[in-house]
Amino acid sequence: MVSIEDVTVAYGGFVLLDRINFHISDNDKIGLVGKNGAGKSTVLKLICGLQSPTSGRVDKPSGLGIGYLPQIMEHHKGRSVLDEALTAFDTTAGLEREIAEVTRQLETRTDYESDEYSALIEKLGSLHDRLELSHSEPPEVQARKTLLGLGFREGELGRMTETFSQGWNMRIELAKILLRKPQLMLLDEPTNHLDIESIEWLEDYLKNCRCSLLMVSHDRRFLDNVTGRTVEIMLGHIHDYKVPYSKYLELRAERLQQQTAAYENQQKMIHKTEEFIQAFRYKPTKSNQVQSRIKALEKLDRIEIDETDNVRLTVKFPPAPRSGDVVFRGSGLTVGYPGKVVFSNADIEIRRGEKVAFIGRNGEGKTTMMRVIAGELQPLEGEAWRGYNVEIGYFAQNQEDVLDRNDTVFSTLDRIAVGDIRTKLRDILAQFLFRGEDIDKKVAVLSGGERARLGMARLMLQSHNLLALDEPTNHMDIKSKDILKQALKAFDGTLVVVSHDRDFLDGLVDKMYEFRDGRVTEHLGGVSEFLEKRKIEDLKELERKFAPAAQPSDRKDSAKEERKASHEERRQESRQDRKKKNRISYLEGEIGKLEAAMKDIETVLSAPSESDDIMELTRRYLELKRELDARTDEWAELMED
Repeated sequence: MVSIEDVTVAYGGFVLLDRINFHISDNDKIGLVGKNGAGKSTVLKLICGLQSPTSGRVDKPSGLGIGYLPQIMEHHKGRSVLDEALTAFDTTAGLEREIAEVTRQLETRTDYESDEYSALIEKLGSLHDRLELSHSEPPEVQARKTLLGLGFREGELGRMTETFSQGWNMRIELAKILLRKPQLMLLDEPTNHLDIESIEWLEDYLKNCRCSLLMVSHDRRFLDNVTGRTVEIMLGHIHDYKVPYSKYLELRAERLQQQTAAYENQQKMIHKTEEFIQAFRYKPTKSNQVQSRIKALEKLDRIEIDETDNVRLTVKFPPAPRSGDVVFRGSGLTVGYPGKVVFSNADIEIRRGEKVAFIGRNGEGKTTMMRVIAGELQPLEGEAWRGYNVEIGYFAQNQEDVLDRNDTVFSTLDRIAVGDIRTKLRDILAQFLFRGEDIDKKVAVLSGGERARLGMARLMLQSHNLLALDEPTNHMDIKSKDILKQALKAFDGTLVVVSHDRDFLDGLVDKMYEFRDGRVTEHLGGVSEFLEKRKIEDLKELERKFAPAAQPSDRKDSAKEERKASHEERRQESRQDRKKKNRISYLEGEIGKLEAAMKDIETVLSAPSESDDIMELTRRYLELKRELDARTDEWAELMED
């Protein structure tokens, strides 16, 4: 489908990508990984044509449908959420025009046996399939399903897009891509603004969609659940693994270990050979052996160890001063803004040493509650009380709103540092990967991941016993997130964190507050237990919703009814088995007929006569193919049951 061949991207003397090669095939689901700044977003831009390589080329079929979701995008205004999502179906008219053009070309050509003619027939079939897929349900039904899956509520679909935050507008753009059903999706950190339940919905969608996918994500579990191949960018080079992310980590470690062992063994052999040559170089009796070994060394295929980027964060939070047993208590809290209540009647208690997560849908009040804890916002009703000797370190979600764009990396810390810590600023910045000339960069030019690291570095300037972190891992690469997680686990103070990253929260927090439908509910335990419980609760709600109302009866009648129901159930199961077997037998016969009919048409198309209607035969062939696909899918489902 797409081939990247010997592509180099260089900026002046700096080479970002050095002659990289890899191929994206039909239905590939690929995770593109690497540290911040490695060139992942650049690869996506190269494929969709927004950037040109310094050398090399990107080959892709003409007319390839590509859906590209960048990290930062322009959002459309002036339409409701639903109307904006429905613009995705504007491409249907383009498909119809393309079908008409390919049909016209087939009508005028006579080179029936050429590769070009076969390619046109395949393209026409693909276009018809895409058009049929887009018409599988009414557009509005598809749009509503997708928007609700991504976290919107039914009542919000009529609101104007400009009344939503950047994160919610990103969901609308993602919905439009999914609704277009492109052949290739390029998604750059699609989960950054999604809550946990929306991430799970998107996982299921991407796993089951018939498309190719190249995705940048810093969510380890999301990559494992969606992708089956991992392409790593390291120091400008590509390493391609045909496995999901976690397995890639294992294989990569094994490969480097084997390389290192082979390299060390070869070096020992070379050293011994050179010692022999040096010892017997001038002895006539050994001259033949010496010359033989010199030639062997010259011909030796030297083993090299792949370059690795071992630069990593070294986060260690300062010891936490002791606080009171209760760090924060909120009683009967109603929180919001003038004219808008976000949640009401909430009771929250955070005790010393606890590690607590705020989870829930965006807009339900998690960040608002963090502002209450930080003292930036007073509740509308109820009491918010911070405990004795609590020193809070607050990491806001949008670091671009906190950091001064005109400051340099160094001056950002220097501006707030006091006392002896000022002599250690360069060391602190180095721990967060700001070295050499990096410390003189303006905040305005930093990437999202770099701003997150700089914001975290600010927390190191003082000792805190309560860390309040609002989405600290957004834009952080996976290695950085792992190191931050270990540092927070080792932190001896209290932690409150807002995050949608399941892998980051798993094993870190031991209590959660869920913000949902204007209420706040406490859940004890970790995120895995919560997700399992949530699925069970949802299932029970469905059962309650659709279960018929129970009728009063005495015990004998109840037992009789149970026996009758059991007998009827066995009869129904037997009847279902017979129906299933009959249906399988019928489908197998139909599949055989369809395949035979298609084979007959293929025979005619391979050597058509003047009286043969090529277009009618092609149309009939495509109809048979679609019917065959549908019958085969139904047969496969019945065989799996």
